Amino acid sequence: MHKLPPIQDVLKKYNISADKKLGQNFLFDGNLTDRIARSSGTLDGKTVIEIGPGPGLLTRSILAAGADCVIAIEKDHRCFNALNDYLVPESSQRLKVINDDAIKTNIYNEVEGKVRIIANLPYNISTELLFMWLDNIEKFESFTLMFQKEVAMRIMASPRSKEYGRVSIKSQLLCDVRHEFDIPPSAFFPPPKVTSTVITITPRKTPLADVDMNILDRVLKATFGQRRKTLRSSLKQLVKNPVDVLQNAGINDSKRPEELSVEEFCLLANSIDKELNL
Repeated sequence: MHKLPPIQDVLKKYNISADKKLGQNFLFDGNLTDRIARSSGTLDGKTVIEIGPGPGLLTRSILAAGADCVIAIEKDHRCFNALNDYLVPESSQRLKVINDDAIKTNIYNEVEGKVRIIANLPYNISTELLFMWLDNIEKFESFTLMFQKEVAMRIMASPRSKEYGRVSIKSQLLCDVRHEFDIPPSAFFPPPKVTSTVITITPRKTPLADVDMNILDRVLKATFGQRRKTLRSSLKQLVKNPVDVLQNAGINDSKRPEELSVEEFCLLANSIDKELNL
């Protein structure tokens, strides 16, 4: 690619300002975006989907790292127009920008083969996006994602911690999760009030345990929806005899949800599945 304009100039030329409703905070440090792209591993020959590229600094880093194809999903028509005008022509036909909603788009099903996702996620939809991708995990090779640090901590959390919950269990059941690095608010414009964290999430060849994901989702919602209650209490909304179900899973009925490991939650879901199908 030819020498590209500074991101500040792109924002000025196309009259782009960060939109709070879209959760926009633009990265201005190319060294950081290069580091994010490298954290995904070699991109040679890979198809990458980027969510919310904004003015395109991370997009440039992904292209420079050798990605064969980059599909950038941008809801903001201002950024969509800017990228198509100044970056697509410089990408040697490797960049395609889609003006769509990252949650509603069907592009994940249209791309052939497994893809990687690399993104500075809009903070307001980051968890919703991750749950959606986990429900379709077979489509993805890996995710290198930037979250609010608080959300990243929940994804990586261990049992008996206040951060441990639904997203921890589902992520760790299906994937290996690796902390990459933190990014201070000063690296963004406008600077957010929180630190950001980049993590890489890599789907496991097989989940940690065999479980019906629909039943597990119901168990997680029931128990973490009332996380201060004991399991024998919160599970009453799912089964008539929660004490027996817990006993069959080898779990103390006085425990609270944050005390169970990922594997124990799968044992519990399997015990409930058996009970529901009697």
